[in-house]
Amino acid sequence: MKQLLIVLIFVAAGSSLTAQKVPEKSTGWFPFTPANTVEPGIIGMESWLDAPAGKHGFVQNKGDKLVFENGETVKFWGTNICSRLPYVEAEKADSFVNFVAKYGMNAVRFHKFSWYAYFNNKSTEFDPEKFERFDYFQAKLREKGIYYGWSHIYGHRVMPGDSSHLLAYSEIKNLKYPWSHLNGTTSSLVNFAPDLQQLSIDLTVNMLNHVNPHTGLRYADDPALAFIEFQNEDNIFWSAIGKSLEQAPTYKALLCRQFSQWLKKKYGSQTELENVWGAANIPEGESLEQGNIFPNPTHGLFSWEYETALKENRPMAIHILDKMRFLYEKQVEFYKKFEKAVRETGYKGVLVGSCWQAGSGISHLYNLHADYEVGMIDRHNYFGGGAGGHRMTEGKVNNVPLVAQPGSGLLSTGLQDVVDRPFSFSEWMSLVPNEWTAEAAPLIAVYGMGLQGWDASFSFATDIPRFSKYLQSEGHGVYNATSPLHIGLYPALARMVYRNDVTESPVIATRNVYVPSLADGKLGFSELVKQGYDDKSFTGTVTPEMLAIGRFPIQFTDRYIETEIPDALEYWKKDAESVSAATGELNWSYGEKDFVSVNTKGTKGVIGFAQNEMVKLGDWEIETENPFAVIFITDLSEKGDLATAEKILVTAVARAQNTGMEYVYAEGETILKSEGDRPLLLEPVKAKISAKNLKNFEVVILDHDGLITDQKIPVQKSGFTIDGEESKTMYYLIIKK
Repeated sequence: MKQLLIVLIFVAAGSSLTAQKVPEKSTGWFPFTPANTVEPGIIGMESWLDAPAGKHGFVQNKGDKLVFENGETVKFWGTNICSRLPYVEAEKADSFVNFVAKYGMNAVRFHKFSWYAYFNNKSTEFDPEKFERFDYFQAKLREKGIYYGWSHIYGHRVMPGDSSHLLAYSEIKNLKYPWSHLNGTTSSLVNFAPDLQQLSIDLTVNMLNHVNPHTGLRYADDPALAFIEFQNEDNIFWSAIGKSLEQAPTYKALLCRQFSQWLKKKYGSQTELENVWGAANIPEGESLEQGNIFPNPTHGLFSWEYETALKENRPMAIHILDKMRFLYEKQVEFYKKFEKAVRETGYKGVLVGSCWQAGSGISHLYNLHADYEVGMIDRHNYFGGGAGGHRMTEGKVNNVPLVAQPGSGLLSTGLQDVVDRPFSFSEWMSLVPNEWTAEAAPLIAVYGMGLQGWDASFSFATDIPRFSKYLQSEGHGVYNATSPLHIGLYPALARMVYRNDVTESPVIATRNVYVPSLADGKLGFSELVKQGYDDKSFTGTVTPEMLAIGRFPIQFTDRYIETEIPDALEYWKKDAESVSAATGELNWSYGEKDFVSVNTKGTKGVIGFAQNEMVKLGDWEIETENPFAVIFITDLSEKGDLATAEKILVTAVARAQNTGMEYVYAEGETILKSEGDRPLLLEPVKAKISAKNLKNFEVVILDHDGLITDQKIPVQKSGFTIDGEESKTMYYLIIKK
């Protein structure tokens, strides 16, 4: 109960996350009008890519890092390309490759694409014509130095040609989910049903055995194929599984038989089962003899029991603990079967079980350990958005900024990091019409990929090989990676990530998990997950604020070890409302002014609400007039040293809106009154930037593609002022005369 009290105290400390900002009106917004040229200009990063991809051998797990076979470590800073887009014609594939290369992405996650290429009325064979286009796309990425991974199965959609291999084809074919795109798929049921598992395995093995004619390699032998994910956003604890089983009686009966056999092996008899469980916990009509005891596989039930037991200071019910343990074992059994089949093809790259969580406490950690048994830990999270869900519509806006609470929202996903596994954040985005989306990518770069030492990031999603013409995506609605407030920041952020500008924190403390103890409900710390749909937040004995200090990962141990978390007051100054990173390079202010300062050798920056605050960053100072802004000062070279740099990029953005877009702020809420239309407008950033060694430099205005213009800004007394209302840009170049 002491741990629960800690949770409640920390949650209260972060209550500012519920407060929405009412922005000041500003003038001088200007149209964002890039030519979308692939000419690298000053900002281009194609030369940073280590071409061809795969030259150092396969990417593999080594401890908590991604490491090539030759021993070099790598971090992936990439994006998702989804659905039918992997099969575009060659000319468009070239455009995608050139676009992501220019903006510094060294990896692409091809996502949910297998549905669209089924062949011969089977879900295990690929259409040769579409495969050829896919081959070309991947070969071009490889040639450019961009790695790729497969997240090919998002619910395996069955086809008539599969019917002879399935226990009950019609049950799967007619399944209806709360999300229509998953109708007729094996989602959730695949985690215990061997016939459904074989479909996913056969599809994956067939893909790996395919020879790409453009490279001459089987994909199993292609080291540019960095990772394979077994299934997207699925696990045996998934909340939709109960509804699925109601529609699939054959598969429900199979699950019940499996569970009854497991219970018979553990307890031996119905009498002993009733003695331990309590007869009241076995529904009438269910018994070991009939083989129909139902394990209630939904994390909602398991989370409720875990959280209620914490509140009531009692042990968890044994029947609940048994159900979770059984389901965990079935999940591991499936993943091991899948892993064996993939490894038998000869593929040596990284494997991922899935990227989805499973409620709070015990079920959550069982699910995490199942993924741990496979390889890299991978997770998803989203933040912001509004009334329209996946699409931007008029109505209420979730207009809270991430910077309002240290470590919150997207970053809290890192509480699922494990001490000896790489960590990937393979889908994430701050969603429009939230007004503060420019904060997200910098926070993931500096705290996630930097301080926390994450190994891969794939923003969601790149639907076009250019910047979008609207605030919203032209393909995925509110999920807009091609915004200037997102990919527009990558020339600075990618450099910072690849150079490791932000020092990774040492492990300050671990949350220790001994998996056998979970069967008894024994956990030495608290772990709570709050979930909307795609948006999740995490807290517990280690709170999100502590992620702004350093690393507190999970450690799966070989014996039960109590979790001891040291006092964080040295870094978390609650009276001053600030949290400093243990490495000394980052500081997060919250409360009256919510902003992050970044002070590294190669990059200086400010993220958030720092209006009229003189932010001192070593020899540099930044002071902005904007209520909200993101300003980064970055050495353009691979050396990463502003003190000796000859070319320095300044990136400065604030908000973006469609023309005619209108927000209304009333009674603590933000309402989108009008969506607006083209062109996309950027709010100008006004800021004073100074440093001790600028007298021999000049400042040149860059255009929206990062190309040099003939406009300059005067440098006076080792400083200069940027005024976006006059320059109408987000990029500036400080260059040695």
